[in-house]
Amino acid sequence: MNKSIKVARYEFTTTLGRLSYLLITFGIPLLGLLAFIIMTLIRNQNPAEAGALDPGTTRQEAEIATEGYIDQSGLIRSLPPDLPQDSLVEYPDEVTASQAMESGAIESYYLVPENYLETGEVYYTIPEFNPFSSDQQDWKIRWTLLYNITGEDVEYASYVWHPMNVSTQNLSADPAAGEGDECLTPGYGCEENFLITLLPLAIMILFFVFISASAGLMLRSVSGEKQNRTMETMMLSMNPREMLTGKVIGLGLVAVLQVLLWIGSIFIIMRFGGNTLNFPPGFTLPFSLVVWGLLFFIAGYVIYASLMAGMGALVPDIKAASQVSIIVILPLLIGYMLSAMPPVQNNPHGLLSTFISIFPLTAPPVMMMRLTTGSVPVWQPLLAITLMVITSFFVIRAVAGVFRAQTIMDGQPFSPQRYFRALLGRS
Repeated sequence: MNKSIKVARYEFTTTLGRLSYLLITFGIPLLGLLAFIIMTLIRNQNPAEAGALDPGTTRQEAEIATEGYIDQSGLIRSLPPDLPQDSLVEYPDEVTASQAMESGAIESYYLVPENYLETGEVYYTIPEFNPFSSDQQDWKIRWTLLYNITGEDVEYASYVWHPMNVSTQNLSADPAAGEGDECLTPGYGCEENFLITLLPLAIMILFFVFISASAGLMLRSVSGEKQNRTMETMMLSMNPREMLTGKVIGLGLVAVLQVLLWIGSIFIIMRFGGNTLNFPPGFTLPFSLVVWGLLFFIAGYVIYASLMAGMGALVPDIKAASQVSIIVILPLLIGYMLSAMPPVQNNPHGLLSTFISIFPLTAPPVMMMRLTTGSVPVWQPLLAITLMVITSFFVIRAVAGVFRAQTIMDGQPFSPQRYFRALLGRS
């Protein structure tokens, strides 16, 4: 064990001293936090930013922007009487409206085309688009169009705008899930905020990148030492399992440090950036997601880093190792591609999603995607982690055998058949 610790210390200090690793590990999270702080400061300078209001909302709650419109359809005969005065100004053509926007008379303008009643399309022009901003007030043109379509009848238009009052009761087994608002949990159920909608997919992509990149560190380390014959020297003073264990631990520590900083910065931004990112009240990410993330990353890293180590022991050089690494990462890639498909994204707790989130070689990114959406029975991630730990044990044993085989196969070209035979101890 003492020899494994020495190998782990060497791998940790060597990797930590690389400038590229420091920039990726510390630089990107710090830049993300800095950008978030700047966005928050800019937003706080204008605390009265307008929101997307309904006709029934008290309009004194937000500042009403002055916008223009061009009606080519001839539909808009008059403006609703409850619309704030001078909040929507008519212009004869786009040239005039554009000049008014450039002079600051209006902030933006809408174009209602001639075929609006057939297509339902309205074009919106704004000087700068900010997806994190809540200052777009398209409710004004929506309310105006509805008012005129319903024959300038405010009461009738109000019934069309709000045809019913819905009271929702959460009957989920998890009382924290839903709470009657689909935007309180990430996923495609939320249509109001694209960050909340795409968060499960983003988490899955990040974990795929985390595991494949961290396993790649192991591949480069082993193949490099094989090429310069350092591995043969090391195997004279320790057995293959000691060397493999030390490498997995050392490179695993730098990988965990990287993931902790990345996930930590994302968690901080998502947890405390509700106002800046325009999250609905009550939206939050549980800290348990960070804990599950570390567990699944570590288990996935051990499996794929060990498999990469076995491949690195068989390839003749680093260039060849990079070319054939897809063989090892293929199961993870297949799981990622399946779970990125719309049917799985729209039904993250279906049979296919559940299976590939429990299967050891595809579990980490897919299970993290499902955990982000919430309502995953606790036995499923526990079962997935258990199966991954068992798989790790057998993979490490098999790869230790590949390390012995590599001294016999030195100089031979790599082939998938030889790699799998070595893993099964048939080399």
